Amino acid sequence: MADEKMADDKTPSAESAPAEGTPAPAEKSAASTPKAAGAKAAPKGPKAEAGAAPKAAKKEKPPALEDKPFTEFIEQHFIPSLKTALKEKGIDDIQLTLDQQPLGVFGVSDGESYWHVKGKWQGGDRQFNIAFTKDDISSPKLFYFADKGSQPSTIEQFMGDERRINLDLLVLFTLRRLNGQKWLARN
Repeated sequence: MADEKMADDKTPSAESAPAEGTPAPAEKSAASTPKAAGAKAAPKGPKAEAGAAPKAAKKEKPPALEDKPFTEFIEQHFIPSLKTALKEKGIDDIQLTLDQQPLGVFGVSDGESYWHVKGKWQGGDRQFNIAFTKDDISSPKLFYFADKGSQPSTIEQFMGDERRINLDLLVLFTLRRLNGQKWLARN
């Protein structure tokens, strides 16, 4: 009996504790009040009104640069971006053009015309070509170059591992490749 008196009056006895799985008295009263039930049923305010109204049509995004027609993308976006990037690297006399012609590599004569982005500077002493095998920026691309007015003799795959092609990557890979020739900066 002395042990039973040790608990104070505010502590419930083990017999009065709710059974497992039933809500505690505080939870029962909160769920049964109209305020709490209404708060769970429908939120009030501007969010509720926006959800109730039919959704407004989303603004249509303009097409991505890469989705534009090939020649428009190259002439209006790639060439100006590449020219700006090369000027930042100190090449001021760069001439960039888009032409359709056969590969100009020594020993290659397939006779087929490809789109080429041609870059020349230092009075034509340094030149590079990026050839697109189809009129699509995602098509396989080839890179070849020549120094001191010689004819190019090596064709390389360009951006072959890239799945997604965009303007920034085209510019980056071109700068990277030219830097690999030590044409942009010395080691």
